[in-house]
Amino acid sequence: MRVYVPLTLSGLTEAHKTGELGSGPLVAYAVTPALREWYDSEDIEELEYAALGQAALASLRLLDADRDAPRRRVVVAVDVADRIVDPDPDRDRENDAAEPGEVRVTGRVALAKAAAVHVDADGAEAAVAAAAEALAAADGGDGGARSVVEGAEDHELLWFAPQEIPNLLGS
Repeated sequence: MRVYVPLTLSGLTEAHKTGELGSGPLVAYAVTPALREWYDSEDIEELEYAALGQAALASLRLLDADRDAPRRRVVVAVDVADRIVDPDPDRDRENDAAEPGEVRVTGRVALAKAAAVHVDADGAEAAVAAAAEALAAADGGDGGARSVVEGAEDHELLWFAPQEIPNLLGS
């Protein structure tokens, strides 16, 4: 199953050092029944793009929590065994805070298994910084803050091959 793991550049640096995204459980996003229902499409590319978008929003939440991380969203697309993915379909109905497509990856995830890394361009940093700052207000229903968060979503994440990670991190 392809999952999209939200990170920050700091988190990607750590994953590059250790060789793994984490030992689990990790929050990730994937094409789940809840995502299919929410997005209302059968086109797998559209659904995967929607899962990537949910992971990018989760990366923004990580940036809000880590004020020292560079203001760029990071999402690692990785293929993992179905048996280590817990889609927990009941969680989406019971927990309003759960995002469509949210899953738990319960096993170790080697960075070497990454299919791609998606990162904001340098030019998105101001919009991403403003969005991270506005996130709590947007979650509280502030329409102006939601517009700021959507401003970051207007910036497409760039695609990098896994072998480009050292150059991306400047090492």
